[in-house]
Amino acid sequence: MNTATLAAFLAYLLGLFVIAGVAWYRTRDVTDYALGGRTLGPAVTALSAGASDMSGWLLLGLPGAVYLAGVREAWIVVGLVAGAWINWLVVAAPLRRATAAEAEGGGALTIPEFLVRRLARDAHPELVRALRVTATVAVLFFFTFYVSSGLVAGARLFESTLELPYTQALFIGGGVIVAYTVAGGFLAVAWTDFFQGLLMLGALIAVPVVLAVQPGVPMPAPEALDPFRDLGPLAWLSLVAWGLGYFGQPHILARFMAIESEAAVPRARRIGMSWMIVCGVAAVAVGVGGRVWFDPPLRGEDAETVFIALTQTLFLPAFAGIVLAAILAAVMSTIDSQLLVASTALAEDLYRPMLRPTASPRELVHVGRLAVLAVAGVALALALDPDNRVLTLVSYAWAGLGASFGPVILLALHWRPLTAAGALAGMLAGGGTVILWGELSGGLFELYEIVPGFLAGTLVAMGVSRATRA
Repeated sequence: MNTATLAAFLAYLLGLFVIAGVAWYRTRDVTDYALGGRTLGPAVTALSAGASDMSGWLLLGLPGAVYLAGVREAWIVVGLVAGAWINWLVVAAPLRRATAAEAEGGGALTIPEFLVRRLARDAHPELVRALRVTATVAVLFFFTFYVSSGLVAGARLFESTLELPYTQALFIGGGVIVAYTVAGGFLAVAWTDFFQGLLMLGALIAVPVVLAVQPGVPMPAPEALDPFRDLGPLAWLSLVAWGLGYFGQPHILARFMAIESEAAVPRARRIGMSWMIVCGVAAVAVGVGGRVWFDPPLRGEDAETVFIALTQTLFLPAFAGIVLAAILAAVMSTIDSQLLVASTALAEDLYRPMLRPTASPRELVHVGRLAVLAVAGVALALALDPDNRVLTLVSYAWAGLGASFGPVILLALHWRPLTAAGALAGMLAGGGTVILWGELSGGLFELYEIVPGFLAGTLVAMGVSRATRA
């Protein structure tokens, strides 16, 4: 790597650790560690939600998919934009209100705790316990795959830019992310995600703009710009259905719980959706541009590095370092959020209620930090396979979380008849359907597993609730 590129890259990393140090100083109890004291402003909420949502998928997975298959892959962006907008409209404010300390049964710091407080009143204690454990296990299981996808993306970045072996690149990237997540908690994650969101936005706009003004760049082939080329009904529905996942992503829902007030939600929604639309369009443009720029074309796993390859080709070394830092930012912004949510679930939903009811706030912070290390270790082991694809891992985890929690969260906020038994059955049905569907292939089973999973979770949760409501 060029010295100027490396210097810009290291300066970015230094900035992350400065933020983590400030956040360490401000983190005094588990509420600070898990939700930053519920003090996020609308801009930080919006960009940290977007950055933690999009991750390395936005700068690696999506441009790579468009590079290989053309703009038909942009239907994922259409589905995601629609899903995110609805999520901001129907979930953000009600969830902030329901989990606020002053609300009836409020004060929840995690999604499992919110469900328990919302549904425990008329339920048997053992059923409530099963609901808590199942929700926490679902968070940990699917987040492990999600974190693994980010570690793979980070390793790809270090592998291609630092010319390191995959395994060494994996451990370096994982070590950096875990270090500042352990140190700073939610405040460090939210603040760094805000700046990372700005960095991602600038980098995504810069690459296609600079590519477009290069002399002699040919126009893309018409088939590459055809949004329906070789796209059957099941494939189209599978792409658009990604939007269903938003309602059940705990790392995104945590931003809604942490925003400073309900009144700040509309402004945060406008900022977040603007950022998302611009970034999505720019990422698709990167993939299309790569198709006409590279000759010979990138092959196989290298397709997911099209953004990196364009950056190294088009920019001066110092700016290339900034853009490469943006890719690392995209990867980090999701992994840190997921590690934090998973570790908080372990501390708040398993350790305190089942092992140490009298645990002090400081002890819970320490347990949360240890849990970050544990979850990261398992995800790191999964990521050791260099043949892993970022988009494949993300799609599985996104579907699992969306189908497990999405129907139950929507019903808990907007359907009073929901019972603890219904929520438990809905989570098992949704998550179980995703797992089983993913093992099958051919015909209808080519449909993205979030569709049958979300449908099964909704129907089972409503049916069991009606059958068990007193």
